[in-house]
Amino acid sequence: MITIFNRRELLTTFSMQEQNRVRDILSQNRIDYRVKTLNPSARSTLSASGRSRTGSFGVNTDSAYQYSIYVRACDLERARACLR
Repeated sequence: MITIFNRRELLTTFSMQEQNRVRDILSQNRIDYRVKTLNPSARSTLSASGRSRTGSFGVNTDSAYQYSIYVRACDLERARACLR
């Protein structure tokens, strides 16, 4: 089980394809992982500013999300070796 206390960040990327590739490799090697997805341009729906007010015209949706992949600290080196 991965918790905030025993996890280490393996990778951070803005590419959905890279995130999928890494997840496939980790799954094939039976390494437990967690993905944290962040949309830096998203704002609270309660505020007047946000996508509803500014829209998304001209926003590159390929890099709209940041993906951080975490593994257990004891699996970090093995996960790095699998990605090489």
